[in-house]
Amino acid sequence: MKKKKNWLMVIGLALVLAMVGLCGCNQGSTSPIGLPEDLQVNQNTQQEGIWVIGKGEISTKPDIATLDLGVQAQKDSVAEAQAEASEAMDKVMAALKQNGVDDEDIQTQYFSIYQMTKWDDDKDEEIVIGYQVTNTVAAKIRDIDKVGAIIDAAAKAGGDLVRMHDISFSVEDPSTYYKDLRGEAMADAEAKAKQLAELAGVTLGKATYISEGIQTPVPKWIKSVAEEMEPAEEYPTSISPGETKISLTVQVAYSILQ
Repeated sequence: MKKKKNWLMVIGLALVLAMVGLCGCNQGSTSPIGLPEDLQVNQNTQQEGIWVIGKGEISTKPDIATLDLGVQAQKDSVAEAQAEASEAMDKVMAALKQNGVDDEDIQTQYFSIYQMTKWDDDKDEEIVIGYQVTNTVAAKIRDIDKVGAIIDAAAKAGGDLVRMHDISFSVEDPSTYYKDLRGEAMADAEAKAKQLAELAGVTLGKATYISEGIQTPVPKWIKSVAEEMEPAEEYPTSISPGETKISLTVQVAYSILQ
C-alpha cells in the first residue's frame, strides 16, 4: 500500500513539472499553447500588397429623356377629385402618345388620394376641407429633339392640373462603352500602382485581385411648366440635353516582389 502511494506521488510531481515547463515554453511566444514550434500563425489581418482604384470615364450625348409628370386635382369629395384628375390624365396620356411616346414607355410612378384638413379655432379641432388626388407617370422619350414639343403638348392637354416634376437624360445602352473604359481604368490603376511601388522602394508584382464598379451619373433639369407658361401667350419649351458621363472603376491589388 505504501509503495502504491509513492508511485502516485511521483506521477503527480511529474505532471506538475510538465505543466510548469509548458507554461515556461510559451512565455514570450506568439504561438498558442499546444502548437508545434515550427507552426507559424499569422495574426496580422491587414491585406498585403498595393491596392489602387483606376477610373475610366467618357462624356457622350444622351439618347433617352425621361419625363416625370402628372396631374393633381382638389375637390370637396373624393369622387369629384378623382374624376377631374382622371379626365386630365387621360388627356395628358393621349398627348404623349400622339407625339410618339409608346405605351410601353409610359409607367405609373405614383398615385394618391389625400385628405386635406385645416385647424378650426372655433371648434378647436381639425376639419376636412377637401380631397386631393395625385397621379404621376414616367414617360420615356426616345427622340431627344422632340422633348420640348412633348412637354408643351402635355402641359396644354393637362391645363392647370398638370405637374411637371423633372426630366432626366441618360444613355439607354451604356454597355457599348464598357470595353474601352475597362482598358482605360486598368491602365490608370497600373500607373498609380507603379508610382506607389517606386515611392516605397519596392518592386511591383502581378495583379492578385480585381473588382469592377460602374457609375452612370444622370444630370437632371427641374422646372415647373405651369409656372413658366404665361396664360395669354404660348412659349415653346427649349430643352438642352447636354452630355452625360459614363464612368467605370476597377479596384486592383498588386503583389509586392521582394
